[in-house]
Amino acid sequence: MIPYKKSAYKLLHDGAIALAEVEGNGIKIDTTYLNKTIIKTEKKVKRLQEELEEGDVGKIWRKVFKYKTNFDSADQLGKILFDEMEIENAGLTLSEKHYKTDEKSLATIDHPFINKYLRVKKLKKALSTYLIGIQKEVVDGLLHPFFPLHLVKTFRSSSNSPNFQNIPKHNKEIQKLIRTAIIARPGNHFVELDFSGIEVAIATCYHNDPRMIDYLNDKSKDMHRDIAMECYQLSLKELTPKDKNDEEEVKRAGDIRYCGKNNFVFPQFYGDWYIKCARELWESISTMKLHARNGESLFENLSDNGITELGDCDPTMPPRPETFEKHIQQVEKRMWVKKFPTYAQWKKDWHYKYLEKGYMLTKTGFICQGFMERNKIINYPVQGSAFHCLLKILIRLVKVELKKHKMKTLIVGQIHDSILGDVPPPELNDFLVLANNIMTKWLVKVWKWINVPIEISAEVCPVGGSWCDKKEMEVPK
Repeated sequence: MIPYKKSAYKLLHDGAIALAEVEGNGIKIDTTYLNKTIIKTEKKVKRLQEELEEGDVGKIWRKVFKYKTNFDSADQLGKILFDEMEIENAGLTLSEKHYKTDEKSLATIDHPFINKYLRVKKLKKALSTYLIGIQKEVVDGLLHPFFPLHLVKTFRSSSNSPNFQNIPKHNKEIQKLIRTAIIARPGNHFVELDFSGIEVAIATCYHNDPRMIDYLNDKSKDMHRDIAMECYQLSLKELTPKDKNDEEEVKRAGDIRYCGKNNFVFPQFYGDWYIKCARELWESISTMKLHARNGESLFENLSDNGITELGDCDPTMPPRPETFEKHIQQVEKRMWVKKFPTYAQWKKDWHYKYLEKGYMLTKTGFICQGFMERNKIINYPVQGSAFHCLLKILIRLVKVELKKHKMKTLIVGQIHDSILGDVPPPELNDFLVLANNIMTKWLVKVWKWINVPIEISAEVCPVGGSWCDKKEMEVPK
C-alpha cells in the first residue's frame, strides 16, 4: 500500500510528527511497583517450575527421557501427556508428526499439571517480554515506546521498545501484573478513548450493506450479541444481564458476546470459514468457562439442543449432522445469504476488480497493489482506513486542539483504535467532550465518505490508580 493522493502522504507526514510528540511525552511508570513485582514474579515462577518438575508428572518425564529431559520441550511434553499418561489429546500439528501443545490446544484440557504448566508459561512471558521489557526502557520514570507508521503494509501503526500495543488484557492475572505498573502523572487520570467497532463501521463504508447500516444506526441492536446467541443457541434473556451492577453476570454475558464477535463475526468478515470458527467457538467454552445463567456449561445447553460433539472439522469431508461443526456451517450460510447478502457480493466484486486491475484504491487515498491473497485484498483497505481514522483524530488533538485550548492534558500512547491520555482532573470533562466532538462529528465532516455513525467509549482510571483500575465512564455529549 502506498499513498496515491497528496492528502494520504500528508496524513502520514503529519501523523509521524504527532506521534513523535506522543512518544516524547512518555507514559508514567510506577518503578517501585515494577521492580518489586519483577523480583516477586521471578520467585513465583521458580517455585511453580520446581513444583512441576518435582511432581508426579515431572517424575514420569525424567523416567522416560532421563538425561535428555527438557521441561521446555513441546515435543517431550506431548509424549508425556498423551502417550505416557494417555490424556485425550487436542490433535496433531499440520505435519502430523507431533501433538498440538500450543497454549490454545492445551487450554481445552482440564488437568492440574496442564493448568499449572500454562500458568508458568504465561508468567514467564509476562516477566521477560513485558515487566523486564518495560524496566529496560524506562528513563526517569517514563516509558517512551515508538509508534512507527512505515512497518505495516496497511500503514497501520506498530510499536516497539517495548511493543506497547500487545500488552495482554484478557488474562486477569497477567493483565493486573503488567498494567498496575502503568499510571498517570501524579494527581492525574489515565484515560483510554476507544473507537467502538471502527473496523465494522469502515467496512460498511466500503460495502454499504443495508442490514449492516441498520445495525450501526439502531443502538438497540447488537450484531455480535445476536451472532453469539445463534452460535451457542441461546435466548436473548441469557445474554441480557439481570442486574447491570452484578459484575459476574455482566462478565458472563460479555464473555459469550466476546466469543461470538472474535471467534465468528470478525473471522468471517476477514475471510475465514466455518471449520476454524467451529473449533474456536467450541474450545472457548472450556478455556473461558462459558456458562448459562443457571451455571451450567454451554456444552450442556448445546447438548439439550441435540449437539453433543464438535465434529471432525476435516476440510476434505462434509460435516456430519447434529455436530457443532454442521451447526456453525449453517450459521455461516445464513449470515451471508440472509443477513448480509450485499456485503457478500461486495467481497466477490472487490476481489474481481483487483484481479482485473491489479490494484485497489482505499477511501483514505492509498493504493494497494502487488500479489495479495483473497483475504488480504478484502481486509487491507478496511484495516488501513480504520487506523487512519484514529491517526487523523490523534493529529487533530495533539497538533491543534490541546494547544488551542491551552490544556495540560497529554496524549501518551495509542493502540490501533484507541488513544491514551494523561489528564488533570479539572480538564477531564472538557477533554472527553472535546475528544467526542472530534472523533464522532469532526471526522465525519472532514471525510464525507463515512456514511455510518462513529461512536467512542471512555475508560478512566482514578487519580492515584493504574491502567488496571480503569472503569467505563459515560462520555459527556
